[in-house]
Amino acid sequence: MSAASGFPRFRAVAEHGLLVEFGDVLSDAAHEAVLRLDGALASARFPGFREAVPAYVNLLVEFDPLVADCLGVQKVVQALIALGPASPRTPGIRVAGVCYDADFAPDLPAVAAAAGLSEEAVIAAHLAGDYRVYMYGFAPGYAYLAGVPEAIRLPRKPAPVRGVEAGSVIVAGPQCLITTLKMPTGWWILGRSPTRVLTGDANQPFLFDVGDRVSFRRIDRAEFDAAEGL
Repeated sequence: MSAASGFPRFRAVAEHGLLVEFGDVLSDAAHEAVLRLDGALASARFPGFREAVPAYVNLLVEFDPLVADCLGVQKVVQALIALGPASPRTPGIRVAGVCYDADFAPDLPAVAAAAGLSEEAVIAAHLAGDYRVYMYGFAPGYAYLAGVPEAIRLPRKPAPVRGVEAGSVIVAGPQCLITTLKMPTGWWILGRSPTRVLTGDANQPFLFDVGDRVSFRRIDRAEFDAAEGL
């Protein structure tokens, strides 16, 4: 499962966690190693195991410190890694609708100007992205998707904008996500999606799993309003 020379590395996180690192830069190999370990832990839970939290190049193993300790958990993880490459779960394929109407896409003109493209070309590039869920973070249901095409990759804005509506489809650098709450963001707002990432199901709270593939499908305002029950 090792993805790079000198990895995996192990770091204690307080008295209840172990961070397993497979690299220090984002790469497919490092993330595949994260997914394989996540799957292995799901199949071979040790006494005291609470959860595994996968991210871009590392995975946090949380455990009950009254039952297990960091050194013991590290030995379990090392044994799982030593078993050799286990196949990660088959990724789900998800489709999210997105409406690019002007009031839903206030940053589309600016992205087009910065990229030297027409607004339609920016939309086409966004729809053509090869998106994969790498991690959840920052806010509930914030699924970080990597795969924004190079042509429309922009750094974050110098300052965030307040009151960005839930469902906004936003991009920054190689990343994209669908917001789930009305919050500030310094990312570029390209559209809005009626697709609900927060499901309301306690057993499957998020629509996407880490590792899933996501594609965007363009919808018009009528389809958006119908999906929203308007």
